[in-house]
Amino acid sequence: MIATSTELFIMVRRCLLTFKPFRIFVVGIGFFSLCFLMTSLGGQFSAKRPGDSPFTVRAEVLGGPESRGVLRKISDMLEVIMKRMDALSKLGNTTDTHRLDELSSALDRIQPIGLVERIQAIAQNMSDMAVRVEQILQRSMASNRVRDGALGQCETPKDPRYPDCPSKMDWMRARWTSDPCYAFYGVDGSDCSFLVYLSEVEWFCPPLAWRNQTVTPTLKPLPKTQAVFQSDIGSLLEQVGTGKESLSFMKRRIRRLAAQWASAARRLDDKLRSHWREQKRILVHVGFLTEESGDVFSPKVLKGGPLGEMVQWADILTALHVLGHNLKISVSLKELHGFLGVPPGRGSCPLTGPLPFDLIYTDYHGLQQMKQHMGLSLRKHKCHIRVIDTFGTEPAYNHEEYATLHGYRTNWGYWNLHGQQYMTMFPHTPDNSFMGFVAEELNETERLNIQRNKVNNMAVVYGKEASMWKLQGKEKFLAILHRYMEIHGTVYYETQRPPEVPAFVKNHGLLPQQELQQLLRKAKLFIGFGFPYEGPAPLEAIANGCIFLQPKFNPPHSSLNHEFFRGKPTSRKVSSQHPYAEQYIGRPHVITIDFNNSEEFDATIREIMRINVEPFLPYEYTCEGMLERVHAYIQNQDFCSPEAPFPPVNSSGAWLGSPPSPFILLPNSSILTWAPNASYYTSWPPLSALRLLASLEGQSCVKACQNAGLICEPALYRFINIKEAFSALDFQCEGLESEMNHLFPAFSAEHAECGLQQDPLLFSCAGSSAKYQRLCPCRDYRNGQVALCRDCL
Repeated sequence: MIATSTELFIMVRRCLLTFKPFRIFVVGIGFFSLCFLMTSLGGQFSAKRPGDSPFTVRAEVLGGPESRGVLRKISDMLEVIMKRMDALSKLGNTTDTHRLDELSSALDRIQPIGLVERIQAIAQNMSDMAVRVEQILQRSMASNRVRDGALGQCETPKDPRYPDCPSKMDWMRARWTSDPCYAFYGVDGSDCSFLVYLSEVEWFCPPLAWRNQTVTPTLKPLPKTQAVFQSDIGSLLEQVGTGKESLSFMKRRIRRLAAQWASAARRLDDKLRSHWREQKRILVHVGFLTEESGDVFSPKVLKGGPLGEMVQWADILTALHVLGHNLKISVSLKELHGFLGVPPGRGSCPLTGPLPFDLIYTDYHGLQQMKQHMGLSLRKHKCHIRVIDTFGTEPAYNHEEYATLHGYRTNWGYWNLHGQQYMTMFPHTPDNSFMGFVAEELNETERLNIQRNKVNNMAVVYGKEASMWKLQGKEKFLAILHRYMEIHGTVYYETQRPPEVPAFVKNHGLLPQQELQQLLRKAKLFIGFGFPYEGPAPLEAIANGCIFLQPKFNPPHSSLNHEFFRGKPTSRKVSSQHPYAEQYIGRPHVITIDFNNSEEFDATIREIMRINVEPFLPYEYTCEGMLERVHAYIQNQDFCSPEAPFPPVNSSGAWLGSPPSPFILLPNSSILTWAPNASYYTSWPPLSALRLLASLEGQSCVKACQNAGLICEPALYRFINIKEAFSALDFQCEGLESEMNHLFPAFSAEHAECGLQQDPLLFSCAGSSAKYQRLCPCRDYRNGQVALCRDCL
């Protein structure tokens, strides 16, 4: 905005009265330059039109005798001012009040009537003129560039290898000013600058022959460094930062578990002593904690809000740090920009340098932010990304085109990542990688104290928020429970008891973690109301010697019948509040019943009071178990190196047997495995872990493998997506088709047709259809560590 002439006079006068001489000189020069420009251009402007107000200046600025007289007065005035300035500038650091007063009075004398308004009009016109001159200069510069050596060479090339070049040129012509990052890379509105950008920054147009094509130096890969376990968490705590209650919660958790992480690292180090581990450069961007995503969690930390995500993120940060990797942590867009080297602007331009990280851990919020601020670079670098995804994302929802065509499009998903780049809180979706978290382990003394101090008739309710107590029919089963046990709650409240909590419940309010642990160590029973789903609290209760009693869902909850799951990128059917506890732990630690059956509920409470259980924690939820799992992922999962096509050309010549096949039956089993004498191919998990079987019609591969005591392994799908797999399972294929279908490879008995998978992104353990028997790649698993096969470490 241009200041009015009155404001300019006042500003100069104020400077004269208050600033030191040197500053007065600078201000005066600035004012003089503006007026000198007016004077030099004034004579070139067209004459004043009849009828115009004497103070109205059109686009064709005043240029007649009257205006030239005004400009002469301005020039004379400035000459007087400059003489005074010259004198003042020689004063140095001395003061001369008399001279300052004299110059001020001179300014007061040379403001004729109407002069202020005229200067104001001329100044406004100068602003318009500056815009026009800039446009003319840009066109002139573009023309000069063409004449100076690029004549005829800035036409849009028609190269079939770059089919998008013409449309991208049209887009740049129309929209190049939409983001300052284009100007940052030298785009100035000319076709030449568009071509240079689209061929050298982006990759939509071919290289330009008239450009000085210097050979881009090949960046030598950084030397590989060995990762060394580290137990000091001081540097990690500094990186986590401050200013949010969520960050404070995470830091408290990291400190509290530091000794357990250190002990676990020593045990894993002994187990892996012969293995060399590469140190990775890792960025962790916690998108849901950024202000741009709303950060709805931080204000709720002290009010009973969900803490499961923060528990998991704190443990992920600690695991990566303890494993010895080079870690950077971001909880704001500013930090993200700085770490990635994002060009200034709105994120439309790609990164031009190499990605400074081997791995990026983020969440769905962070993924969206990276898309907005990395431009096309996200497509190039997304193989490095790992998405922390609580409930999981199935391939049918992840594949953008397939999801859109077949009704799987939701608010989440559709990123076209490899399914195992999504990392879940529990191992409920084998299409994804199981990341998990940890629960506190007890030493032998603590275990003995728990067994001595358990109160047989004490129950704690799973539910910190009052809304969790609004379950319809809860009064009925709580009344039954109250007949046998003293009921305790940890429900947050501010001024009075939450009305949803019955009067016979002893409510402790929201408890710090250590006080909650003490409460759980006394209680016999930890009871869930059905919500929240799949949180960490039941595992912590079981680890402290509680029995977890939870409701069975009939029918199971899913996106088809329950609002909570609607819009989530999964068709998974949840049979209870905590399916992992039900399936992988089970009785006596976990009991799942129908809470609407009063007789069954009553009998179960009496059974619980009779039995005693010891504290139990699955190995995969210990610090060592999580370190082992994350280490295996980091060293073995690679989604950036393209896999060799499989099966290779003329592969049948490599298969032995009659008919030729790479599969053989396991002894005393109907399950097939990869033949030891068949060709070997590098994979992780290794081919030795593969177990091939067929599902029943209407059965998913998740269930088919579970029924055989195995785990479905999507990474091995490519080895069974061959016609030999059908013949090995005695399927007679009258037709063999290849298409995009998340249920394939599969056999249709009705049509005797075999279907192969066309797109590897759609290999999926999830999904079923009454039309198909699916081919399933199962594997074995380590005791207490379902994420890893026996030979995977």
